[in-house]
Amino acid sequence: MIAEILIVDDNADIRNIINDLIIDAGYKTRIAANYNQAIAEIDKNLPDVAILDVKLDKGDNDGIELLSYIKSKNKDIPVIIISGHANIEMAIKSLKHGAFEFIEKPFDQERLLNFVSRAVENFNLKMMNKDYENKLFLSHELIGDSKNILIIKDQIKKISFVQSRVLIHGPTGSGKELIARIIHKNSSRNKNPFIVLNGALLDSNKYELELFGEEKSNGSISYGALEKANQGTLLIDNISEIPLEIQAKILRVLTDQKFKRINGNNDITVDVRLICSTNKDLKNEIKIGNFREDLYHRLNVFEINVDGLNNRISDIPLLIKFFSKKISQNYNIKEFEIDENNSYILNHNWLGNVRELRNLIERIAILQPDSKEKISNIIKESLKNDNLNYQIVENTLSAPLKAARENFEKEYLTMQLKKFNGNISKTADFIGMERTALHRKLKTLGIKEFN
Repeated sequence: MIAEILIVDDNADIRNIINDLIIDAGYKTRIAANYNQAIAEIDKNLPDVAILDVKLDKGDNDGIELLSYIKSKNKDIPVIIISGHANIEMAIKSLKHGAFEFIEKPFDQERLLNFVSRAVENFNLKMMNKDYENKLFLSHELIGDSKNILIIKDQIKKISFVQSRVLIHGPTGSGKELIARIIHKNSSRNKNPFIVLNGALLDSNKYELELFGEEKSNGSISYGALEKANQGTLLIDNISEIPLEIQAKILRVLTDQKFKRINGNNDITVDVRLICSTNKDLKNEIKIGNFREDLYHRLNVFEINVDGLNNRISDIPLLIKFFSKKISQNYNIKEFEIDENNSYILNHNWLGNVRELRNLIERIAILQPDSKEKISNIIKESLKNDNLNYQIVENTLSAPLKAARENFEKEYLTMQLKKFNGNISKTADFIGMERTALHRKLKTLGIKEFN
């Protein structure tokens, strides 16, 4: 697909020179001669790359305003800023606002073409990565047969067909967004938008803009997440990071079912299902004054709790098979096998949860080892220095032999029980112990059996 470049300059000669240059290089172009024309072109259809003059017809820095406007629509679009009044301060300002490159007038044509070529390559790479991520990780499959995952699958069935607000709690990388997407996909809203707003990634000054949108003085509208998600689902990820003053405004929207855009006078009514997620204990956040209790009760109509991967080790073999197959397909390589009983994998402290496991498997795919031994070595090198449980090691090494043996047995048996989801028979078979003997050992070590 041929990349489309938007050229914005109020000087007709320069505009035409750039236009001819870009077309001769094999790209498609659109042009705008002033600020309002640029806004109209951007609203009509976002370009793959934009070339903007700093000074147009509205003020000294209206090109910077256009830069910010494009980034508010799609932060991945590369923008090249050109200026006939260039100085270091202007260059720094452009780059701070997200410009891909800055070039002075009169410009070297070869240099500008080089910038455009790199910008197109950068944009295409980001789009390919997003497409890859969508194919691989938005498959709407919740992988696992641990007790926690089975409970969540049952909860999803029950809440997908109602409109209740949902609060998903779990550690980073455990699959909270995936669960929200599955709820949306299984709901009557599945043909409408699913919008994600990450409270932890927003600029502190842009929460209101990102949520409610803005009406600009030139008549254009920047739509916020609430309007983008109309008739669909809005996931507010990391809801605990939203400032208290914005929490109050979210509460008002939930109460009144309407809001005003920034600088707007008219009430906007939307129909949005709200799902929120957090890796923090919101009750504790309420106690320390970081979260509104009234908002918590509004959001927590139905709660889903996702365990970290360390608490559902029995899911690891299934996740390994799933990611190995998907990653092999997306990289178009031969499917590789990973020993699901690899001790480094089973005993690793998965602080990054499913995301960390996925990254490990992707690393193996990129390196393309040609033997199980090489795969095992990659796993060993990747995990051996990560997240070691120094407390267990210290407790074992500093204890008498009998106590050290008990410490090891306790950790080992607890790990194996988690691996087999509490199934005594499977655990006993794997470790080579009679079922009744295992029961006695667990009782002696004070390990609580679970189902």
